[in-house]
Amino acid sequence: MAKRLQGKVAVVTASTAGIGLGIVERLGQEGASVVVSSRKQSNVDTAVATLREKGIDAMGMVCHVGSAEHRRKLAEAVVAKYGRVDIFVSNAAVNPTLGPILDMGERELDKLLDTNIKAAVLLVKEMAPHIPPGGNIVFVASIAGFNPIAMLGMYSVTKTALLGLTKALAVELAPEVRVNCVAPGIVPTQFASYLVENEGIRQETEERTLLKRLGSPSDIAGAVAFLASADAAYITGETIVVAGGMQSRL
Repeated sequence: MAKRLQGKVAVVTASTAGIGLGIVERLGQEGASVVVSSRKQSNVDTAVATLREKGIDAMGMVCHVGSAEHRRKLAEAVVAKYGRVDIFVSNAAVNPTLGPILDMGERELDKLLDTNIKAAVLLVKEMAPHIPPGGNIVFVASIAGFNPIAMLGMYSVTKTALLGLTKALAVELAPEVRVNCVAPGIVPTQFASYLVENEGIRQETEERTLLKRLGSPSDIAGAVAFLASADAAYITGETIVVAGGMQSRL
């Protein structure tokens, strides 16, 4: 595999399983030193050990993205070890409930907005002072940001917000730092269990893709690695949809 990211330092939130783990593994395979983070120490330790067994330079930190202290400590730990953050991937997200937007309680709304949007902004605020010219920020949104998914309406809205955040921060951080986004389709991970464990919903979703299959963490990771590399040096403020050809337009 090409070492497009040799010598780079990459921080990825929610990166001990699923798409996040796929991203840190791919960035590490391409030569980056990677920083894993998640809410549970045991998950962080397992992910770091797995990556190191594959020859990847990895460190890990517990980080609940909703905690100001955790966000600050994550940035401080990375800078203390590596001195900078070349690549920051904002992947953390929650979906605390299923159902129509207008049936949601205020607590569930707050959790969605705080984690999926507010924390993404505040994490960039912590990382940005340590991102050198030529650095990259990548947000992980969703195909749902373009086409809301039934029973996941408010989650879909938070992902639409990330598309706008990508555009706005690209303007503010140019020309030194590029800001882009990937919008995954349906990937069979624990996070997407509602969509993949029901055989009827799974088959319907597969049929909606032109490639007639669901995605994989490696599919998403490849797009993130591209955006973080010099191959995407003239791309900023954009969202790449990685959804097997599912319709994606606002």
